[in-house]
Amino acid sequence: MRVYKLLLIALSCLTLPFTALAQETKVPNAPVLSLKDALDSALQNNFNIKISRNSSAIASNNVTIGNAGILPLVTGNYTLSNSIQTTTQTRSDNTVNNIINANNRNNSYGVGLDWTIFDGFNMFATYDRLKELEKLGRVRTQDTVLQTVASVMTTYYDLVNQQKQIKALKGVIDISRKQIRYAQDRFEAGRVARLDVYNAQVALNTDTATLIGQQQQFKASKIELNRLLSRNAETEFNVADTILVDEQLKLGPIIEQAQVQNPTLLSASINRRLSDINLKQVRSSRYPLIGVSSGYQFNNSRNPAGFARLQNARGFTYGLNATINIFDGFNQWRRERNAKLQIANAQINIARTRNDVEAQISTLYSSYLSGLELIKAGRANVDIARKSLEISLEKYRLGAITPLEIREAQRNYLNATLIFYDAEFQSKAAEITLKQITGKMGIE
Repeated sequence: MRVYKLLLIALSCLTLPFTALAQETKVPNAPVLSLKDALDSALQNNFNIKISRNSSAIASNNVTIGNAGILPLVTGNYTLSNSIQTTTQTRSDNTVNNIINANNRNNSYGVGLDWTIFDGFNMFATYDRLKELEKLGRVRTQDTVLQTVASVMTTYYDLVNQQKQIKALKGVIDISRKQIRYAQDRFEAGRVARLDVYNAQVALNTDTATLIGQQQQFKASKIELNRLLSRNAETEFNVADTILVDEQLKLGPIIEQAQVQNPTLLSASINRRLSDINLKQVRSSRYPLIGVSSGYQFNNSRNPAGFARLQNARGFTYGLNATINIFDGFNQWRRERNAKLQIANAQINIARTRNDVEAQISTLYSSYLSGLELIKAGRANVDIARKSLEISLEKYRLGAITPLEIREAQRNYLNATLIFYDAEFQSKAAEITLKQITGKMGIE
């Protein structure tokens, strides 16, 4: 008996570190982070959203007729030059004139205007391109926001799911502790062998190790949510304990909404219009390029060695220039052909993207429906498994069943519970992604 007690103490000591780690999932004094607060924080602080919004603002700022080249370019100029020269001049009458260290000075200033008045309509095509790029920037920002919101919601509900699983594991561990106590009582009464106590202790250690692994995963998911919210990775918080699945989603309306609101499809359509505009820009090289220039200039010069030692001039200048591409080694033809191929690729990309989106929707919707079915079946199954475990535990206490049978009842209860919780999360995750694809995200 003394040897047995020493061995039991040793096994208990092995269990203590596990038990110390497997503490409450809820952090004392930590605030409860609601899903709405998490989303508000992400929309304000997420780094990807900030970068995307700034990029969209840049694209919006670029939409000006000046950036498209429609407006003239007006510049001011000022030039000052000096030189010191020693000059020897021999005149026609053979007299020599020596000028030592003569200071030559010239300065000019004025204003000039250059204006391309016709470039084969390229400037108008460029302006249309800038407007499409602005739309693309807004769509990409929307896509970034939707992806971030979906990631936050999925991670949040994953934490809720894991929290429930941890609670279920702790319930199983409580049963294992009772099993040890019952085995100990029956052993001391001489009704079972020591092996039953050892097996119960090993089962407790196994359950505790499983709990520790789940808690480590829970901690990693917390860090991931903090990353999405762009805050310190070690920020502590608690989450809610309920997952509500929207059971009203229909496949037809989801596909219809995706056709007109999915960011990926919208981006593909914008890229198709950009390809059309690119062809217009390439074709503009077939037309002449016509521009005007003008300016008003002041010139002052001083040259002691010249015939005119001082000279001042001012006046208005203007001109017209025109160029046209006559032959460029067939490069114009090559560029136009490539531009048409880009249009064809853009159209193919729209069809491919639409096909990918519909396939993704069908897969997710199937997962969503199967999750709903598992929820319905799992809820009743959990109740049955719980009652079966309670009955089995009582029978074990009375010595009516073996340790293997009570262990099997524990496993059945845990598996039923985990399957039910996973089904809730599966349906919710599919629901979130479906709403992301359709461009509509809500908080339920």
